Amino acid sequence: MTDLLKAVVLGIIQGLTEFLPISSSAHLRIFPELFGWGDPGAAFTAVIQIGTELAVLIYFRKDIWRIGSAWLRSLFRAEHRGTFDARMGWFIIVGSLPIVVLGVLLKDVIERDFRNLWIIGCTLVVMGVVLGVADRVGRTDRPLGRLTLRDAVLMGAAQALALVPGVSRSGATISMGRFLGFEREAATRFAFLLAIPAVVGAGLFELKEIPHGHNDFGWGPTITATVVSFVVGYAAIAWLLRYVSTRSYTPFVVYRILLGAGTLILLGAGVLTA
Repeated sequence: MTDLLKAVVLGIIQGLTEFLPISSSAHLRIFPELFGWGDPGAAFTAVIQIGTELAVLIYFRKDIWRIGSAWLRSLFRAEHRGTFDARMGWFIIVGSLPIVVLGVLLKDVIERDFRNLWIIGCTLVVMGVVLGVADRVGRTDRPLGRLTLRDAVLMGAAQALALVPGVSRSGATISMGRFLGFEREAATRFAFLLAIPAVVGAGLFELKEIPHGHNDFGWGPTITATVVSFVVGYAAIAWLLRYVSTRSYTPFVVYRILLGAGTLILLGAGVLTA
Protein backbone atom coordinates (compact mmCIF):
# COMPACT_ATOMS: atom_id res chain seq x y z
CA MET A 1 0.00 0.00 0.00
CA THR A 2 2.86 2.36 0.76
CA ASP A 3 4.25 1.99 -2.74
CA LEU A 4 0.78 2.56 -4.22
CA LEU A 5 0.34 5.78 -2.25
CA LYS A 6 3.76 6.94 -3.39
CA ALA A 7 2.78 6.09 -6.96
CA VAL A 8 -0.38 8.21 -6.68
CA VAL A 9 1.64 11.19 -5.42
CA LEU A 10 4.23 10.79 -8.18
CA GLY A 11 1.49 10.39 -10.79
CA ILE A 12 -0.07 13.68 -9.66
CA ILE A 13 3.33 15.39 -9.83
CA GLN A 14 3.92 14.00 -13.33
CA GLY A 15 0.48 15.03 -14.56
CA LEU A 16 0.79 18.56 -13.17
CA THR A 17 4.32 19.22 -14.43
CA GLU A 18 4.65 17.39 -17.77
CA PHE A 19 3.03 20.11 -19.84
CA LEU A 20 4.03 23.13 -17.82
CA PRO A 21 7.51 24.45 -18.76
CA ILE A 22 8.93 23.49 -15.35
CA SER A 23 10.35 19.97 -16.02
CA SER A 24 8.43 16.92 -14.83
CA SER A 25 11.62 14.84 -14.68
CA ALA A 26 13.19 17.37 -12.29
CA HIS A 27 10.14 17.21 -10.02
CA LEU A 28 10.16 13.41 -10.07
CA ARG A 29 13.79 13.54 -8.98
CA ILE A 30 13.64 16.37 -6.40
CA PHE A 31 10.41 15.71 -4.53
CA PRO A 32 10.91 11.97 -3.86
CA GLU A 33 14.31 12.93 -2.45
CA LEU A 34 12.68 15.56 -0.22
CA PHE A 35 10.13 12.99 0.95
CA GLY A 36 12.91 10.53 1.75
CA TRP A 37 11.82 8.08 -0.96
CA GLY A 38 14.99 8.21 -3.03
CA ASP A 39 15.25 8.32 -6.82
CA PRO A 40 12.30 6.40 -8.40
CA GLY A 41 14.51 5.67 -11.42
CA ALA A 42 14.71 6.72 -15.05
CA ALA A 43 12.60 3.74 -16.19
CA PHE A 44 9.71 4.62 -13.86
CA THR A 45 9.90 8.28 -14.95
CA ALA A 46 9.86 7.38 -18.65
CA VAL A 47 7.01 4.86 -18.39
CA ILE A 48 4.56 7.02 -16.42
CA GLN A 49 5.05 9.76 -19.03
CA ILE A 50 3.06 7.48 -21.35
CA GLY A 51 0.03 8.42 -19.25
CA THR A 52 0.44 12.12 -19.92
CA GLU A 53 1.13 11.52 -23.60
CA LEU A 54 -2.08 9.49 -23.80
CA ALA A 55 -3.78 12.63 -22.52
CA VAL A 56 -2.19 14.53 -25.45
CA LEU A 57 -3.38 11.89 -27.92
CA ILE A 58 -6.95 12.19 -26.69
CA TYR A 59 -6.98 15.97 -26.28
CA PHE A 60 -5.51 16.57 -29.75
CA ARG A 61 -7.17 13.53 -31.36
CA LYS A 62 -8.81 15.57 -34.12
CA ASP A 63 -5.57 17.37 -34.97
CA ILE A 64 -3.57 14.12 -34.86
CA TRP A 65 -6.09 12.29 -37.07
CA ARG A 66 -6.15 15.16 -39.57
CA ILE A 67 -2.35 15.44 -39.70
CA GLY A 68 -1.79 11.69 -39.80
CA SER A 69 -4.32 11.02 -42.53
CA ALA A 70 -3.06 13.94 -44.63
CA TRP A 71 0.53 12.73 -44.24
CA LEU A 72 -0.40 9.19 -45.31
CA ARG A 73 -2.33 10.44 -48.34
CA SER A 74 0.63 12.59 -49.35
CA LEU A 75 2.82 9.47 -49.58
CA PHE A 76 0.71 8.15 -52.45
CA ARG A 77 -0.94 11.19 -53.99
CA ALA A 78 1.15 14.15 -55.11
CA GLU A 79 -1.70 16.65 -54.86
CA HIS A 80 -1.78 16.26 -51.08
CA ARG A 81 1.91 16.93 -50.53
CA GLY A 82 1.60 20.70 -50.43
CA THR A 83 -1.06 20.84 -47.70
CA PHE A 84 -0.06 22.17 -44.32
CA ASP A 85 -1.27 19.06 -42.47
CA ALA A 86 0.86 16.80 -44.67
CA ARG A 87 3.88 19.03 -44.10
CA MET A 88 3.12 19.10 -40.37
CA GLY A 89 3.42 15.31 -40.33
CA TRP A 90 6.93 15.61 -41.73
CA PHE A 91 7.75 18.46 -39.34
CA ILE A 92 6.87 16.26 -36.35
CA ILE A 93 8.87 13.31 -37.71
CA VAL A 94 11.97 15.39 -38.53
CA GLY A 95 11.71 17.40 -35.32
CA SER A 96 11.62 14.17 -33.28
CA LEU A 97 14.86 12.79 -34.72
CA PRO A 98 17.35 14.72 -32.52
CA ILE A 99 15.89 13.55 -29.19
CA VAL A 100 15.43 9.97 -30.45
CA VAL A 101 19.01 9.66 -31.72
CA LEU A 102 20.61 11.33 -28.71
CA GLY A 103 18.33 9.43 -26.31
CA VAL A 104 19.56 6.09 -27.65
CA LEU A 105 23.23 7.14 -27.83
CA LEU A 106 23.28 8.73 -24.35
CA LYS A 107 20.97 6.27 -22.54
CA ASP A 108 23.52 5.24 -19.88
CA VAL A 109 24.72 8.80 -19.28
CA ILE A 110 21.13 10.04 -18.94
CA GLU A 111 20.21 7.38 -16.38
CA ARG A 112 23.44 7.66 -14.41
CA ASP A 113 25.00 11.13 -14.63
CA PHE A 114 22.27 13.52 -15.76
CA ARG A 115 20.04 12.70 -12.77
CA ASN A 116 22.49 14.40 -10.41
CA LEU A 117 20.61 17.04 -8.40
CA TRP A 118 23.40 19.60 -8.81
CA ILE A 119 22.88 19.42 -12.57
CA ILE A 120 19.10 19.54 -12.21
CA GLY A 121 19.19 22.58 -9.93
CA CYS A 122 21.43 24.47 -12.35
CA THR A 123 19.38 23.58 -15.44
CA LEU A 124 16.16 24.68 -13.72
CA VAL A 125 17.64 28.13 -13.13
CA VAL A 126 19.46 28.54 -16.45
CA MET A 127 16.57 27.34 -18.63
CA GLY A 128 14.17 29.40 -16.56
CA VAL A 129 16.14 32.50 -17.49
CA VAL A 130 16.21 31.37 -21.13
CA LEU A 131 12.42 30.94 -21.14
CA GLY A 132 11.97 34.38 -19.61
CA VAL A 133 14.22 36.04 -22.18
CA ALA A 134 12.57 34.17 -25.07
CA ASP A 135 9.11 35.18 -23.91
CA ARG A 136 10.12 38.84 -23.73
CA VAL A 137 12.00 39.14 -27.02
CA GLY A 138 9.72 36.89 -29.08
CA ARG A 139 7.75 38.89 -31.65
CA THR A 140 4.53 36.89 -31.10
CA ASP A 141 3.44 37.44 -34.70
CA ARG A 142 3.71 33.94 -36.22
CA PRO A 143 0.76 31.50 -36.06
CA LEU A 144 1.30 27.75 -36.30
CA GLY A 145 0.36 27.86 -39.97
CA ARG A 146 3.65 29.62 -40.74
CA LEU A 147 5.79 26.79 -39.37
CA THR A 148 8.63 25.73 -41.69
CA LEU A 149 10.99 22.76 -41.82
CA ARG A 150 13.77 24.95 -40.43
CA ASP A 151 11.56 25.88 -37.46
CA ALA A 152 10.74 22.21 -36.83
CA VAL A 153 14.42 21.23 -36.87
CA LEU A 154 15.38 24.04 -34.47
CA MET A 155 12.52 23.28 -32.09
CA GLY A 156 13.36 19.57 -32.29
CA ALA A 157 16.98 20.32 -31.41
CA ALA A 158 15.78 22.37 -28.44
CA GLN A 159 13.53 19.50 -27.34
CA ALA A 160 16.56 17.19 -27.30
CA LEU A 161 18.04 19.31 -24.48
CA ALA A 162 15.30 17.87 -22.26
CA LEU A 163 17.28 14.63 -22.04
CA VAL A 164 18.88 16.48 -19.12
CA PRO A 165 16.33 16.52 -16.26
CA GLY A 166 15.53 20.09 -15.28
CA VAL A 167 15.53 21.47 -18.82
CA SER A 168 11.82 20.68 -19.53
CA ARG A 169 10.77 19.30 -22.87
CA SER A 170 7.95 21.78 -23.31
CA GLY A 171 10.01 24.63 -21.83
CA ALA A 172 12.91 24.14 -24.25
CA THR A 173 10.64 23.75 -27.28
CA ILE A 174 8.49 26.72 -26.31
CA SER A 175 11.58 28.87 -25.71
CA MET A 176 12.86 28.13 -29.21
CA GLY A 177 9.40 28.76 -30.62
CA ARG A 178 9.24 32.14 -28.91
CA PHE A 179 12.74 33.06 -30.16
CA LEU A 180 11.45 32.21 -33.66
CA GLY A 181 8.55 34.61 -33.16
CA PHE A 182 5.66 32.18 -32.71
CA GLU A 183 2.58 33.07 -30.70
CA ARG A 184 2.55 31.55 -27.22
CA GLU A 185 -0.33 29.21 -27.99
CA ALA A 186 1.21 28.15 -31.32
CA ALA A 187 4.59 27.38 -29.70
CA THR A 188 2.87 25.48 -26.89
CA ARG A 189 0.63 23.47 -29.23
CA PHE A 190 3.54 22.39 -31.43
CA ALA A 191 5.57 21.48 -28.33
CA PHE A 192 2.79 19.10 -27.29
CA LEU A 193 2.54 17.49 -30.73
CA LEU A 194 6.31 17.22 -31.13
CA ALA A 195 6.66 15.41 -27.81
CA ILE A 196 4.36 12.52 -28.74
CA PRO A 197 6.79 10.29 -30.70
CA ALA A 198 9.70 10.86 -28.32
CA VAL A 199 7.84 10.35 -25.04
CA VAL A 200 5.77 7.36 -26.17
CA GLY A 201 8.88 5.80 -27.73
CA ALA A 202 10.97 6.34 -24.59
CA GLY A 203 8.25 4.91 -22.38
CA LEU A 204 7.84 1.77 -24.49
CA PHE A 205 11.62 1.39 -24.69
CA GLU A 206 11.91 1.49 -20.89
CA LEU A 207 9.02 -0.93 -20.21
CA LYS A 208 11.42 -3.85 -20.09
CA GLU A 209 13.29 -2.25 -17.17
CA ILE A 210 10.28 -2.16 -14.82
CA PRO A 211 10.32 -5.79 -13.59
CA HIS A 212 14.11 -6.14 -13.42
CA GLY A 213 14.98 -4.03 -10.40
CA HIS A 214 16.21 -0.94 -12.28
CA ASN A 215 13.54 1.17 -10.58
CA ASP A 216 12.06 1.43 -7.09
CA PHE A 217 8.59 0.30 -8.15
CA GLY A 218 7.06 -2.77 -9.78
CA TRP A 219 4.24 -3.05 -12.28
CA GLY A 220 1.36 -2.26 -9.90
CA PRO A 221 2.59 1.13 -8.65
CA THR A 222 3.94 2.03 -12.11
CA ILE A 223 0.56 1.41 -13.75
CA THR A 224 -1.18 3.32 -10.95
CA ALA A 225 1.10 6.32 -11.41
CA THR A 226 0.57 6.19 -15.19
CA VAL A 227 -3.23 6.25 -14.85
CA VAL A 228 -3.13 9.11 -12.34
CA SER A 229 -0.75 11.11 -14.55
CA PHE A 230 -3.17 10.69 -17.48
CA VAL A 231 -6.15 12.09 -15.58
CA VAL A 232 -4.25 15.03 -14.07
CA GLY A 233 -2.32 15.68 -17.30
CA TYR A 234 -5.48 15.97 -19.38
CA ALA A 235 -6.76 18.74 -17.12
CA ALA A 236 -3.36 20.45 -17.20
CA ILE A 237 -3.33 20.62 -21.03
CA ALA A 238 -6.69 22.37 -21.20
CA TRP A 239 -5.71 24.84 -18.49
CA LEU A 240 -2.31 25.71 -19.99
CA LEU A 241 -3.62 26.35 -23.51
CA ARG A 242 -6.23 28.73 -22.10
CA TYR A 243 -3.67 30.40 -19.86
CA VAL A 244 -0.99 31.12 -22.49
CA SER A 245 -3.52 32.56 -24.94
CA THR A 246 -3.71 35.69 -22.79
CA ARG A 247 -0.78 35.61 -20.36
CA SER A 248 3.01 35.29 -20.29
CA TYR A 249 5.23 32.50 -18.97
CA THR A 250 6.60 34.75 -16.18
CA PRO A 251 5.10 32.74 -13.25
CA PHE A 252 6.78 29.58 -14.56
CA VAL A 253 10.09 31.41 -14.95
CA VAL A 254 9.96 32.61 -11.34
CA TYR A 255 8.96 29.16 -10.09
CA ARG A 256 11.79 27.46 -11.98
CA ILE A 257 14.40 29.84 -10.58
CA LEU A 258 13.09 29.49 -7.02
CA LEU A 259 12.93 25.67 -7.23
CA GLY A 260 16.38 25.41 -8.79
CA ALA A 261 17.97 27.83 -6.31
CA GLY A 262 16.21 26.09 -3.41
CA THR A 263 17.48 22.70 -4.58
CA LEU A 264 21.06 24.00 -4.79
CA ILE A 265 20.79 25.55 -1.31
CA LEU A 266 19.46 22.32 0.20
CA LEU A 267 22.24 20.37 -1.49
CA GLY A 268 24.83 22.77 -0.10
CA ALA A 269 23.31 22.46 3.37
CA GLY A 270 23.37 18.67 3.20
CA VAL A 271 19.59 18.32 3.40
CA LEU A 272 19.52 16.68 -0.02
CA THR A 273 22.05 14.30 -1.51
CA ALA A 274 22.88 14.56 -5.19
